Amino acid sequence: MTRILVNLIAFQIAWFASVLGGANDLPWLGVIVTTAVVALHLYQTARPAPEAVMVLTIGIIGTLWDSLLVRFGFLAYPSGMLAPWLAPVWIIAMWVAFATTLNVSLAWLRGRWYLACALGALGGPLAYYAGEKLGGVIFPDALVALAVLAAGWFFLMPVSAWIAGRLDRLGKDASDSVRPLELDRRNRNV
Repeated sequence: MTRILVNLIAFQIAWFASVLGGANDLPWLGVIVTTAVVALHLYQTARPAPEAVMVLTIGIIGTLWDSLLVRFGFLAYPSGMLAPWLAPVWIIAMWVAFATTLNVSLAWLRGRWYLACALGALGGPLAYYAGEKLGGVIFPDALVALAVLAAGWFFLMPVSAWIAGRLDRLGKDASDSVRPLELDRRNRNV
């Protein structure tokens, strides 16, 4: 329970640092805070390698999604844009921070795909709406932007949960298959 609480609090700190940094022309603040959050997360994880792959994978998916939103004019950001067609660095950091929740505080979504879809369709747009109210994102057309975000997150949440679960299971399978080999090697050396 403590790990879940730490995970939720760490994500919220990264979320606020990212949004408020983006809103106040300090886009790298979110990146710095998220780096610390990811380091803490990987330190607390039993199998950091597959978890790091998952965090990177979700970060790439999020970068592509938010870059498409920017490219097609659904969203605009006040700072942190390295290229006009790329999501800002602080949004990329936020996706990475979100990934740290998937095998901890959001692990309960695995196998509950309808709930994951509903949570994504509601929670995703609400997070962007909150970011818009804090000045981190601009909706050229709020209704259209929120509808597109709801549709996207309807798929992104369950897909993210599935990827996290899949990589978590692969990591467990790999560590289970390594143990007998390590024991066998140790026994031969004795």
